[in-house]
Amino acid sequence: MAELDDQDQVVDPPPYFLCPISLQIMKDPVTIASGITYDRESIEKWLFSDKHKTCPVSHIVLSDFDVTPNHTLRRVIQAWCTVNASKGVERIPTPKPPVDREQVVRILADAKLSPFSQKNCLCRLRSIAAANESNKRCMESAGVVEFLAGVVCNSTTNMEYGLEDYAFDDMSANSADEALIILHKLQISESSLKFLLSNNGGIFISTLTKILQNRSYSSRSYSVMLLNSMFEVADQIQIQNLTADFFIEIIQILKDQISKQASKSALKLLIAVSSSFRNRVKAVQAGAVPVLIDLLLDLDSSENKRLCEMILVLLDQLCGCADGRAELLNHAAGIAVVSKKILRISTVGSEKAVGILWSIARFSGSQSVVQEMVRIGVVTKLCFLLQVVGAGVKAKEKAKEILKLHGRTWRNSSCLPSTLRSAYPQ
Repeated sequence: MAELDDQDQVVDPPPYFLCPISLQIMKDPVTIASGITYDRESIEKWLFSDKHKTCPVSHIVLSDFDVTPNHTLRRVIQAWCTVNASKGVERIPTPKPPVDREQVVRILADAKLSPFSQKNCLCRLRSIAAANESNKRCMESAGVVEFLAGVVCNSTTNMEYGLEDYAFDDMSANSADEALIILHKLQISESSLKFLLSNNGGIFISTLTKILQNRSYSSRSYSVMLLNSMFEVADQIQIQNLTADFFIEIIQILKDQISKQASKSALKLLIAVSSSFRNRVKAVQAGAVPVLIDLLLDLDSSENKRLCEMILVLLDQLCGCADGRAELLNHAAGIAVVSKKILRISTVGSEKAVGILWSIARFSGSQSVVQEMVRIGVVTKLCFLLQVVGAGVKAKEKAKEILKLHGRTWRNSSCLPSTLRSAYPQ
């Protein structure tokens, strides 16, 4: 066999050149408090995006999350790449150093000079945020979150009052959109999210609600995603102070189906704020129940399991109030589509679907509703559920309660297959 030419040889880098997380050659090696070196992008994602508190290799709990550039190792890696360039190894460029706080403060000061300076500032901030996680944390500490919130609020107010200078009006809209994008990409901390929630008595929430009413799909998507992050850290007072318009616009996001990410954020947001009974009523009055049922009808359970699961979680919450149950019963496909999702999504999905049916049977089980449940196969599905191994203990317990509740009507019904009558609980 002929020997391989130099250019055909595969060159394996030394193991210590590889990031322990990505197993790729490190472009920007940094060392963390445990003494182990990683590629900056991988370890910052581990620590700040994924919010781990340990070293990935040693599993030591970290006392701080500072990363220190390993310039010596980077130069060694670059030298090795240069030596092996003839064998197809690409040289790794020297990474840009992370931005410092003073640089960010100067950019924010420049933004105050004119609307055009502000636009340039936003472009620079977006570029800095995209570079690495260190930049994002530096930007937050320098006051970028407060600045961006101000841009969104001021720009939205300018457009609301209809400025005569339409070119400036368009610039305000673009500035608000850009600020929303940066706020989303910053993945800001809990303390900054709480600042946005309480800013000037909730003015930022009101501003985002206005953006949901009047702006592009892109702006509405970023607004609902930001609102979702904010209400993950909200207190009960902030949750209970939401307006009817807020619910109308969030539900409209679901109705318009802007994107899967926007729909997931809207559902998560509604689930979070529906911990309050008052908000459940507001959501129902805003038309949530028929929209959710229509979504269940349209979505393929196998391709959209998580979305279907969240819809059932929210419907279960909304059926905890009389208005919610009435809306579900008013929809021609309400009971049927909920029953159909049992055993088709997940254990949690089945549990929530059975929970919805339990609320209907327990609190809204009129004679006509009870007859409808057996006619469209709900009783058959519940009996079948009891026989399925691994269907979930909670779902089975609820199913038994429902079947016992209306046993006199259902047990000997001609609509119930004879093969399932033995499964009917006594």
